[in-house]
Amino acid sequence: MSVADLQSGKSHRDENFPVASRLIAPRHRAAVMAFYRFVRAADDVADNPQASPETRLALLEQMRASLAGESDAVPEGVALRASLAERDLSPIHALELLEAFRLDCTKARYADWGELMDYCRYSAMPVGRFVLAVHGEPPSLWAMNDALCAALQVINHLQDCGKDYRELGRVYIPEDALAQAGIGAGALAAPAAAPGLKDVIAGLARRNAALLRQARPFARAIRDSRLALEVDLIQTLAEDLNRLLESRDPLSQPVHHSKADIARLFLTRLPRFALRRLGSRA
Repeated sequence: MSVADLQSGKSHRDENFPVASRLIAPRHRAAVMAFYRFVRAADDVADNPQASPETRLALLEQMRASLAGESDAVPEGVALRASLAERDLSPIHALELLEAFRLDCTKARYADWGELMDYCRYSAMPVGRFVLAVHGEPPSLWAMNDALCAALQVINHLQDCGKDYRELGRVYIPEDALAQAGIGAGALAAPAAAPGLKDVIAGLARRNAALLRQARPFARAIRDSRLALEVDLIQTLAEDLNRLLESRDPLSQPVHHSKADIARLFLTRLPRFALRRLGSRA
């Protein structure tokens, strides 16, 4: 069995948030896409229920070796390795993501919010840090980046909480939140959330809103105007989805954006972004 055997066929156009969109400068897009393809392949390996944990861990090790130059077995690793060398960038962010995918093969529950944030440190924050590195942005932006990336990860977990439980047996909703509501993980298998579970999801979304507030100045602090606009759009999409999760049931109601929703939010946000950008430069 190879990494290619476990691929889902999912592309950057299928993600919940923009990946290497037209807003990103063409000179940076190839590096971001090489990173995305590597991460997408690793994510598909970790999430494939047909392969045993041992097989998935072995394939993730092949991906690490290909990235490190110890093997050429995985094309996505070879391509990212070349892209990093061309720009003199470290593989650390991709390696940290591999650590999260290893966790996905062996860990299916998170005790509390702090443990979930520890997971986000490896599963989400390195993505934004890599994009900042590609654009030559300073590490001083990492705190705001980390808040936004963690918030995006929590939104994904809440959106897919039923699917993750039914298909992968994973629960990213902290166990202490479920226990406090007097419910177990089995509640996620229902076609609709019981009132207690809905309250738990809404409470986590409200907690996630604090991360989004921490991240709101992020876009204004980015020097590259095109990246700043993409980050501002992602922040706006995240805030909108998080508000939906405070009131909707992700087990039975839609909590994803259509292309029309994204276009509407972008066009609504663009004038405000432009005015703030011009004001900050002035």
